[in-house]
Amino acid sequence: MAGRTVLIAGATSASGHAVARALTAAGAHVVATGRDSGKLAALATLGARTETVDLTDERQVDALAERLHADRVRVDGLLNLVGGWRGGGGLAGQTDADYRALEGSLTALRFVSRAFDADLRASSAGRLAIVSSTAVARPLAGGANYAAVKAASEAWTRAVAQGFAKAARDAGQAPAAAAVILRVKALAGLEDRLASAVLALWDADATALNDSTHDLTEAG
Repeated sequence: MAGRTVLIAGATSASGHAVARALTAAGAHVVATGRDSGKLAALATLGARTETVDLTDERQVDALAERLHADRVRVDGLLNLVGGWRGGGGLAGQTDADYRALEGSLTALRFVSRAFDADLRASSAGRLAIVSSTAVARPLAGGANYAAVKAASEAWTRAVAQGFAKAARDAGQAPAAAAVILRVKALAGLEDRLASAVLALWDADATALNDSTHDLTEAG
């Protein structure tokens, strides 16, 4: 990890702090993003570069990429932690307002993965990871909005993985980039396990890792 740069999208949660601590301790450079500059300040004390940005705004995401590139910062890893939960009430309780709020995590993933796709492909070990949910495999009526957004995020990530593999084949090179899905039932209490799983992404072979899904709830 020493010298690599990892961007954490939505870094102000307990999980974001745990991952940032683990990455900086391993010698990586962390770019921590979020909407609240006050909450990002705590991540700056860990040594992270903080960027206040609304990741659901494509222009702001593109401006972030431009700032980093202007400073000669290239991203080796991207972890999407933008998320949240709204649900309950069975199928009848799945409101459009709830869906739109949850959809922000997918929107952020789409924007940041596109903005930094070239960086990840150019890296000697590019890694993209999302935190998804076990609800994708077993959705409930009361969480239909949530499961649908997570399923879409997984589909997007698998498409990124296919793009990584195709780019390597077309270039006649061994794959160096990988896109991975990390599933949990709930992140509370699994922050350190998530941090360890993120670090381990750079210990694994890109070919074996790309387009893989890992259930952290069952790990360890």
